[in-house]
Amino acid sequence: MIFTIGHSTHPIERFVTLLQRHGIMLVADVRSSPYSRFNPQFNRERLRTALQDAGIRYLFLGKELGARSKNPECYENHRVSYERLANTQLFKDGLQQLQAKQMTHTVALMCAEKEPLNCHRTILVARHLEEAGISVTHILDDGRSESHASAMSRLQQQLKLPQHDMFRSDAELVQEAYQIQAQRIAYIDKNA
Repeated sequence: MIFTIGHSTHPIERFVTLLQRHGIMLVADVRSSPYSRFNPQFNRERLRTALQDAGIRYLFLGKELGARSKNPECYENHRVSYERLANTQLFKDGLQQLQAKQMTHTVALMCAEKEPLNCHRTILVARHLEEAGISVTHILDDGRSESHASAMSRLQQQLKLPQHDMFRSDAELVQEAYQIQAQRIAYIDKNA
């Protein structure tokens, strides 16, 4: 199993406590840029030091699994296409690294967003981990955990999509939820 967590606006001590509560041994940072203007406690160097002091390892995978690809082929009309991004070798290499690390560590993917449904760690990365047979659990802002299946059910409700349909499989309905949410949250390069 792999966890996900958003650093949100937590003080670093609270964030570390959330990780420890869930037995996290390694944080895989999937932010494209590992810095925060508004929450400097989560800048890469400060975060790595705080985690190290707590006995938690840090791994930066933003190049491989970040949502702001530098590859122009991952864009459609200036917006990142999660489908194109997921098909790059770089993304596949990042998933392989996670799969290897989770064999020896309890891993949490970390990004900035508090709500997992508003973040690529769920809509892009967790989706492909689940498809590879790795169970994903999201650590919520209040410390509770939520299975990826439960999160996707919640997304379907938010998007007012049916949970079941006579003409489409449950997997097709979840696929539609992924596509709609990806369009809502994917990075748009306004400088392109």
